[in-house]
Amino acid sequence: MSRNILVVEDDRQTADWIRIYLERAGFSAELALSAREARALFREHTYDLILLDLMLPDGDGNEICGEFRRESEIPIIMLTARSARSDRLQGLSGGADDYITKPFDPDELVLRIKAVLRRTSGSIMERLSCGPMILDQKEGLFTLFGETVRLSTIQREIMAALMGHANCILSRQQLIDMAYRREFDGYDRAVDTQIQRLRHLIHRDGFKPIETVYGEGYRLAWRDD
Repeated sequence: MSRNILVVEDDRQTADWIRIYLERAGFSAELALSAREARALFREHTYDLILLDLMLPDGDGNEICGEFRRESEIPIIMLTARSARSDRLQGLSGGADDYITKPFDPDELVLRIKAVLRRTSGSIMERLSCGPMILDQKEGLFTLFGETVRLSTIQREIMAALMGHANCILSRQQLIDMAYRREFDGYDRAVDTQIQRLRHLIHRDGFKPIETVYGEGYRLAWRDD
């Protein structure tokens, strides 16, 4: 059953564009073009996640986020043209699970939605497998060619993000969002350091699955042919 997402966005063209990409990614989506409509749909239907525009003609997104949060633990991602750090922190402190500034890449939006759902639903896939790599998240064990490889907690989380999105390019920020699962005030170069350590632990002669896509991020290249 597909996850149902409520898209609260007053610009009809943008809302339709978001819905198209969500449906292509396997989600179902309903649109609310105002705060009033969002409140009505929120109380009438069940959703798995809300995409909430910060600036609506008849309401403030932060206030609506707080209102929804008092009534439900439903994940909320704020959408806004405001990029100031203070605005982002206000949204997150008000109960939002993530904060995405416009304009945004639709593929990144889908990945961020999946990341939020993953860390809020409690339904993390217990076992990930990509060829010789197996990650048992319940037991916290990673094996390669049948041999146990000791990974730190953050290394396991990064591998879970990469294996869960095999062959997709993940930016440093996406890896931070998926792996650290909290507001991260460190430099994104911390991800580079962990990737280097993972390569040292995992890469073998002829087996080097973690690729750098220069200017974009990292990718776990694997095909189950």
